[in-house]
Amino acid sequence: MKGKVYLIGAGPGAPDLITVRGAEILKRADIVFFDALVHPDTLALAINAKKIAVGKRCSRISTDQRFINRNLVEAAHKYRVVVRLKGGDPMLFARAQEEIASLKMAGIEYQIVPGVTAALGASAEVGISLTCRGLSRSVVFVTPRVGNGEDATDWAKSVLAADTAVLYMAAGQAAEISAILLSQGLPAATPVVVVEKATLPESRQIQTTLSGLSEAGQWNLQGPALILIGEVFHESAVAQISIETLLRAAKAASVG
Repeated sequence: MKGKVYLIGAGPGAPDLITVRGAEILKRADIVFFDALVHPDTLALAINAKKIAVGKRCSRISTDQRFINRNLVEAAHKYRVVVRLKGGDPMLFARAQEEIASLKMAGIEYQIVPGVTAALGASAEVGISLTCRGLSRSVVFVTPRVGNGEDATDWAKSVLAADTAVLYMAAGQAAEISAILLSQGLPAATPVVVVEKATLPESRQIQTTLSGLSEAGQWNLQGPALILIGEVFHESAVAQISIETLLRAAKAASVG
C-alpha cells in the first residue's frame, strides 16, 4: 500500500486560521508530523492520528531534515493519509522542497495545501498593509538565517531593493541586522515594527526605527517574531497617503 502525503500550512499562529481544506484533511489523517510552532488546538483536529513532533527551533535540539524525509516516505507505505503540518505556508522558509524531492524519488503521491504565511498575519495584526498605493509597490520576504554548511546570502541587498521588507527567523540577530542595513545606507529613521506571536492573544508589537532595532536584546522576546521594515509602517505617512487618495477620489467623482 502507498498512501498520500499532504504538506499542509497551519497558518501564522491562531488555530482558526488554517484553511478549510487543511482542517478537513487533518480530520482524516492517520499520522501527522508537526512543527514546533503549530498550535495545540490545530493539532487536535487530527482526532484519530498518530502525532510525531519534528519541529526545528533556533538554539534548541531540532529534528534532522533527513530523518523527516525518510519518515514521510516510510509512513506513506503504512498509512493512507500522511500529513506534514508546517507553521505558516509550507512553501515559504519551510524546507518543503527537500521533502517534495524525497517523495518524488520514492514515487509517493503528495499534495500541497497552502496556508497563511506569518508575514500576512503580522500585517493584519499591525493593521497596516505591506503595500500602499503611492508608498510601497514591492515587498520582499527574506531570512538572514544560515543553516550548517550553507553559504551566506546577500539578504540585505534584497531588503534595500524593496519598498517593504519582512524578515523571518531574524529576531535573534536584530542588532546585527540593524548595523548591516545602516552600513549599507538605509536611513536610521526607517520605521520598523517587530511583531511577536502574531495572531495569538498574547501577541505583542514593538514600534521602533532601524537604529532602535539595535536594542532588541532588551525586549525579552519569548516567541516567534517577525521584523517588518519600511515607510508603510510610519503611520503618519500612511494616513497622509490615504487622505490624498480619498481627496482625489472625491474630486474625480465631483467632476464625473
